[in-house]
Amino acid sequence: MDLYHFISAALLALPAAWLTIGVWENIRHPVMNETYTAEVLSMARLKHDYPQLFNQIGKRAIQNRGIQRLAFYAIVSAELGISLALWAGAGAHIFAPDMALTDTLGKLAILGFCSLWGSFLVVGNYFAYWMCHDIAQNTHFQMLFWGLGILIFLSIGS
Repeated sequence: MDLYHFISAALLALPAAWLTIGVWENIRHPVMNETYTAEVLSMARLKHDYPQLFNQIGKRAIQNRGIQRLAFYAIVSAELGISLALWAGAGAHIFAPDMALTDTLGKLAILGFCSLWGSFLVVGNYFAYWMCHDIAQNTHFQMLFWGLGILIFLSIGS
């Protein structure tokens, strides 16, 4: 295995490990993040902290707990699939570095990682989460930039 494939495997394994821990915690302790998913979708903090703004855009809110839970479990399912793809990409760089699909698998996996966080930013923007969940938005930006950095490395290095 050459240095490029070793570094690529490590770069893919790190977000895979990070996301795997997140999935595990979301399965074991769903209240940790399901509560915040529901808060964003219902725009609860916006309604409390910025009632005038909520009066203008509050029709976007999703109050149905079933839909909120479904959204949370859809997110966890996507995270699980993406973490498995990242592990597969890392493994391919270690165990099959000469395969033509190795770099493509890694790029698609990290693209999934970027898409997850980009989706949070887009959907969160629709629900104005930047008004009351700015720490979450900042985390989503950081994860997106982390993924983009890896994607750039994989694209330049291959």
